[in-house]
Amino acid sequence: MEDITKKLNVKFLRNEPLSNFTYTKTGGCADLVAFPKTLDDVSLISKYANKNNVPLTIIGNASNLIIKDGGIRGIVMILRDIKEIKKISDNSFVAGAGAAYIDASIFAQKHALSGLEFAAGIPGSVGGAVYMNAGAYGGETAQVIESVKVIDENGSIKDLSKVEMNFGYRHSLIQDKKYIVLAATFVLKSDDENLIQSRMDHFNALRFSKQPLNLPSCGSVFKRPEGHFAGKLIHDAGLQGFQLGGAQVSTKHAGFIVNVDHATATDYLDVIKHVQSTVYKNNKIHLETEVKIIGED
Repeated sequence: MEDITKKLNVKFLRNEPLSNFTYTKTGGCADLVAFPKTLDDVSLISKYANKNNVPLTIIGNASNLIIKDGGIRGIVMILRDIKEIKKISDNSFVAGAGAAYIDASIFAQKHALSGLEFAAGIPGSVGGAVYMNAGAYGGETAQVIESVKVIDENGSIKDLSKVEMNFGYRHSLIQDKKYIVLAATFVLKSDDENLIQSRMDHFNALRFSKQPLNLPSCGSVFKRPEGHFAGKLIHDAGLQGFQLGGAQVSTKHAGFIVNVDHATATDYLDVIKHVQSTVYKNNKIHLETEVKIIGED
């Protein structure tokens, strides 16, 4: 991988602990971490990895992510510098994949555009939100997307329409393809700035009152089972406060697992498995993880 580090004017880190970047503060080392600043940088790194059969992993804000303690081989690209947000028409704007979703919602509010209020407290990146069709409080990313700019498996840049993105509950085409999200175009509705802000404040107040935002976590761990709420199933199973190692089912919201004492990724995974097995034993319902789990044991 020496060639790519010398060829590009990009920051690279070797054998870097990924716990420095994850919201859980866990995760092993990556062989090489790259911080591209331009779309061309992303394309060149992607083409290099493809040509040389080097594993390539993309990370945004790493907020809904668990990286195993064995780390990640090959190249990890962190897109936090691909973060420009700019208005392109009266009711639309484009945001880079590395832009914080919260910043996109703030940008929309300042331009009197409504529709992204639900994202006011979602800590992920725009790219991550597109990848998993992130949502909250009745809103989801698919509702406000017009198109997505991606790099395909050959390193070519192309635009995908909302229909082509095949959005579903916590799902998008990106999960099925080896594509990299570069940017997303949002289309919203005009509204009063103060009304938009009041809705954002309301959603954030709900989050602060219900979620353990004072501790490291990976956000909502499980998808919502049809006809049920994951948090309630976990609460009813008596698992709030359950702890293995430094990872604990939050006493504030059972749908969250928090790092209370120097947890490892293995601690997190062990807690997840215990929660899944207990809930299945009690209710015959399998809790599917919403959090993405990657890396080596």
